[in-house]
Amino acid sequence: MGSIDFAIFQMADKHTSWKHDWEEPYLRNTDDYIFRNTFRDIERILKELGEGCGTRFEHECYDIGHLYNLAHFADKGAVKPPFFIQSIFGILGGIGTDMENVLFMKQTADRLFGNDYVWSVLSAGRNQMPIATQAAMMGGNVRVGLEDSLFIGRGKLAQSNAEQVAKIRRIIEELGMEIATPQEARDLLTLKGGDDVAF
Repeated sequence: MGSIDFAIFQMADKHTSWKHDWEEPYLRNTDDYIFRNTFRDIERILKELGEGCGTRFEHECYDIGHLYNLAHFADKGAVKPPFFIQSIFGILGGIGTDMENVLFMKQTADRLFGNDYVWSVLSAGRNQMPIATQAAMMGGNVRVGLEDSLFIGRGKLAQSNAEQVAKIRRIIEELGMEIATPQEARDLLTLKGGDDVAF
């Protein structure tokens, strides 16, 4: 929901061997990368995909200002509730992985959107499971997977997305919460469902 410096260049210093020639230069060049999402860009996407195709959006918010950008488009009527807000923590250039930041993002979304949103959280890197656990305890939904962290525990690479999903499911169920079924998730997010899409 806004432009940010999307920096992961510091990861290049943690490796000494590479599987592909492009990996190290790609990482190092992110010190000069802007993840561009201007108001004009967002408005065009909302019009062409939202109004034009009936797309339901995951509004990715990498910082507090992104919530206010979403509120701007909601005030204009360009997006309709319930909003699916994905708060993202741990990308250099966005909000950090402090527990206080998770609370601040939730409080700000509550103030701006009341009951008109569904909240989900992801955290990049080693804080994936702790931040997901905190968000779940606050009533949020969570996302885990190899896109966000390659690890299942300290120094141990995850074998698959499924391994990470199984771990957060165990944590959530141990805390006495339930996991939504696929149909419950579709209903919660007011999605069309597989029968009503053209793929």
